[in-house]
Amino acid sequence: MMKLRSHPRNWLGLMIGNSRLHWGKFQGETLVETWETQHLNQSPLEMGWSWLNQISPVPLFIASVVPEQMQLWQNYPKAEIITLEQLPLGGLYPTLGIDRGLAVLGAGNQLGFPMLVIDAGTALTLTGVNQNRQLIGGAILPGLGLQFSCVANRTATLPQVAFPESLPQRWSLNTSEAIASGIIYSIIAGLREFIAAWCQELPHSKISITGGDRIPLMTYLNSQYPEIAGLILDTPEAIFWGMSAMVRDRNVPS
Repeated sequence: MMKLRSHPRNWLGLMIGNSRLHWGKFQGETLVETWETQHLNQSPLEMGWSWLNQISPVPLFIASVVPEQMQLWQNYPKAEIITLEQLPLGGLYPTLGIDRGLAVLGAGNQLGFPMLVIDAGTALTLTGVNQNRQLIGGAILPGLGLQFSCVANRTATLPQVAFPESLPQRWSLNTSEAIASGIIYSIIAGLREFIAAWCQELPHSKISITGGDRIPLMTYLNSQYPEIAGLILDTPEAIFWGMSAMVRDRNVPS
């Protein structure tokens, strides 16, 4: 016989992303704090991360898209791993990123299904689920930061360019602005097309955005396509909402 277990009184969520560790501190089902740290090069216990242990080790729920980083947490005494197979969503394929699954689950639980989630992280991803919590599909392309760094790192003379604070001129008269124009206008035009196609199939769907580059991306969308930007809800905590749902609903032997 199985029974449902409620949230631990205090617990941590850890999403191991492609570039950073994303942390959430919970009291029951309430997310009280989030922060980020760098990837590790040794186990956290070897690094002396005493804040993880305080009086006794707090429960730590981990999801990861980086297997090498996940291995460093194997000896943490109260770690539980959240896997793709556990998510209460239909039609998931084996290589779908757990971050995408948790984000669309969390946003859908909070705001309602159907749900399309845009995750503006290292990779820029779109993940869509219908009203029956069935995966419709998605798309992946290099994120804003990755595209900007790739141009500088893979060419001999083109400079490293920072994100502009506002939408650049489309037809630029210097190299830095031309790089920004090419990347930004291409990304937001692509997002407009994906969102329009999604809304045509599922006109009552919610659309949300998460990820570290969501603020500049929304700035550019608001400037060029305000009617599209107006459809998008800001959900920076979507992955942690998904984690919280998984922790709440996990089954344990009675």
